[in-house]
Amino acid sequence: MISIFKESRPAPLDNPFGGPPLELNSDFGAIDGDALDLVERRYGDRGLMVKREQFSSRNEDGDIVCTARDGEKIIGTLSVRFDGVGGLNADLLFGAEMAEWRAAGITLCEFGGLAVDKHSREPKRVLAQIFHLGYLHAHRRARVARLVIEVNPRHVAFYRRWLGLLPYTTARHNPRVDAPAVLMSMDFATAREQISLLGGRPELLSTARCLYPMFWDEATEAAMLAKLPVT
Repeated sequence: MISIFKESRPAPLDNPFGGPPLELNSDFGAIDGDALDLVERRYGDRGLMVKREQFSSRNEDGDIVCTARDGEKIIGTLSVRFDGVGGLNADLLFGAEMAEWRAAGITLCEFGGLAVDKHSREPKRVLAQIFHLGYLHAHRRARVARLVIEVNPRHVAFYRRWLGLLPYTTARHNPRVDAPAVLMSMDFATAREQISLLGGRPELLSTARCLYPMFWDEATEAAMLAKLPVT
């Protein structure tokens, strides 16, 4: 994957806690190389089956892959899958729910391939900033209204508490990973409100009880948005 944030290599984004910086990159294409190795390793830790073809490129729909790097090591990944001719992975299990949103004129995208190295120094910060990067692509650049994700039932509470996603179904068996999955979703306008209120204020992490204080502040968000690739 070609980095489109080449100018960030000499001076990666500062860590608001004063620790090591992260370098964040994104581009059109598929999860591959070290990023795919991280996804396979983390999914395998959870007992989930992963096939490399699940992360095939869909350039015709403008799909994006985001990565977080600490030095030479990739420590976070996230794919942004846009709704188009190929649909979304969630259609396999949750087609009826997806159809209702589409019928109401709500634009959708899906975050997948989410993995954070459990040995990284600040995994919550990695998750927050790579999620923020995906949000910029999906909502601020592409104007998508709603996010959907498929989550193992044991992780529902985590995503609800830390990112504000809500469960919309009971668990169903997902043959792609041979495990149960719950459909979770959020209106991106809700995320935008939380980012505006809490972004760039890490000192509020313990009281806010969510990850949004570790998202970027308005100025940093604007700088990152200006660097995003365009089709």
